[in-house]
Amino acid sequence: MAEIRAQRRLAAILAADVVGYSRLMEHDEAGTLAALKARRNEVLSPTVAQHHGRVVKVMGDGVLVEFGSAVDAVQCAVELQKGFNNANLGAPETSRIILRIGVNLGDVIVEGSDIYGDGVNVAARLEGLAEPGGIYVSSTVHEHVTSKLALAFDDLGEHTLKNIVKPVRVYCVGMNVSGKSGEHLAVTLPDKPSIAVLPFANMSGDPEQEYFSDGITEDIITDLSQVSGLSVVARNTVFTFKGKAVLIEEVAKKLNVAYVLEGSVRKAGGRVRITAQLINGRGGDHVWAERYDRTLDDIFNLQDEISKTIVDVLKVKLLPEELKTITNRSTDNPEAYEALLMGRSFLYSGVETRLMKAAQRLFAKAIEIDPNYARAYAALADCEVHLLIANDPDASYEAILANSTRALELEPGLADAHASRGGALFIIGRYAEAEAEFERALALDASSFEAHFFYGRNCLVRGQYEKALTLFQRAASLSPDDYRVWTHLEMVYVSLGRSDDAKEAARQGVLRVEKEIKAHPDNSSALCFGAIMLAEIGEADRALSWASRAEMFAGDSIQIQYNLGCYYAKLGKSDKAIDCLERQLTASHAYLLIRLPWMQQDSDLDPIRTHPRFVALVDRMKAQIAATEA
Repeated sequence: MAEIRAQRRLAAILAADVVGYSRLMEHDEAGTLAALKARRNEVLSPTVAQHHGRVVKVMGDGVLVEFGSAVDAVQCAVELQKGFNNANLGAPETSRIILRIGVNLGDVIVEGSDIYGDGVNVAARLEGLAEPGGIYVSSTVHEHVTSKLALAFDDLGEHTLKNIVKPVRVYCVGMNVSGKSGEHLAVTLPDKPSIAVLPFANMSGDPEQEYFSDGITEDIITDLSQVSGLSVVARNTVFTFKGKAVLIEEVAKKLNVAYVLEGSVRKAGGRVRITAQLINGRGGDHVWAERYDRTLDDIFNLQDEISKTIVDVLKVKLLPEELKTITNRSTDNPEAYEALLMGRSFLYSGVETRLMKAAQRLFAKAIEIDPNYARAYAALADCEVHLLIANDPDASYEAILANSTRALELEPGLADAHASRGGALFIIGRYAEAEAEFERALALDASSFEAHFFYGRNCLVRGQYEKALTLFQRAASLSPDDYRVWTHLEMVYVSLGRSDDAKEAARQGVLRVEKEIKAHPDNSSALCFGAIMLAEIGEADRALSWASRAEMFAGDSIQIQYNLGCYYAKLGKSDKAIDCLERQLTASHAYLLIRLPWMQQDSDLDPIRTHPRFVALVDRMKAQIAATEA
């Protein structure tokens, strides 16, 4: 008998499924099935037909569609998201049907009306990675459509997909659809002038001067954020564009702003040259541009001039108290300012102890140069919060309180100092006082990532899960690449019994960890958090690989041992989890004050919470704290 050979062809594959399908079914089975049927008839089928696609199969909450063209597939994906999003308008959040979509172009094997092979598998894996309401495409799709469709694409880097041999470069299609709730984002601009300040380019010819150009950018953002008549995108959000070649109009569309400020900094010897240009985000035309050549001693006046010029150009009223805040630099010493900027470059580079130690030394140097430098005291307090959480033997909450208090004595309206003081009060269990400090910090700076993040931790320890959820969601929007936030979101969702949302948060966290460990393969903290999130979504083999690497790089780090305990607890390996957790007993008194209440609320440890060894460990930690305080 002649051998029957499977037919192969190149095809564009769209894979889609409904986010949180089991939760929707549990909430209202009949209503969900009826709504899903209506969406298929009214949105899916006509949209697929309009773009020359073929529905290969419908699988419960998922669908697989084949196209002869990548352009048709992506256009269809965009229209599907818009159609489903419009159908969700007015519906309660608990009943919204939200899609995630993956699109790939590749070789498929045809068997009757069905198709399979790597071309299909990659599309399915991309769909699994995509944010709710989002569309992720492979590099092959991106290459075919980027010059043919008026869409923005965000390069998410290479990803290792399950059962796919080679890493796949992934792109996110820019959509006016909310990735979290499926709500329609306002296509109109904010009701006041809105601006994003992109990281200024370092033109000094010395990569080590990067801290200076970043610092100038950060301070301009801080200045403009003080103006009540302006809407300014947060620092952590705009810094996701750092080092990327971007189209201004795409950035403006993605961040929903009217204007974008970009520029460059060249620092040489005692002189600095700054170029800045304000661009209309909708038309791409230049609204204002200027080049400044000054001595380094004049850097503060230069920053004031740039910020005030932008306010004038945008015809925004600057209140007297806002002008006073903008022109207050906390120091008039350029050397102290440079030390602060250099310290901040380490502080924002990660949470590893070595980075925090470097930042600590530089902030202390800034204070040594200018003992009345309020922002240096605040930065030092912030740095020491991280060191105390990492069980640094030299860190203490007394030092955090002293430095944050000194900062507020010098500059009462300093949001960072209130946030750091809140962190210190949180550490010693004075949660209500910490809450007041965090509230004050957010009143002064509503875009403070640190205040949202640590306030969320304060709420989580107190069992205030809904409030913690709101704070962590806001923190995630302010710092989109921070993997720690997604770990905390996963924990809160588990505590709230929202398992689908917990898995989605874990998936998003894994994406951030992948990006981080690509840049810093030895980041044991990222690897450990990633292992916990991989365990949550059932990728046990990959989770074990990351956990093993974390343990190898971290050695005896108490903090990593705790997170490894959480990882093993999720896998149901009780004794191994408790072996790791028992090492917390060797930590400092200050560290135990943080860790014990956190352990008692950490949902990652729920599988072992009633284990006799875990109960005994909690009792021993309580006794050790009491003995130290006696």
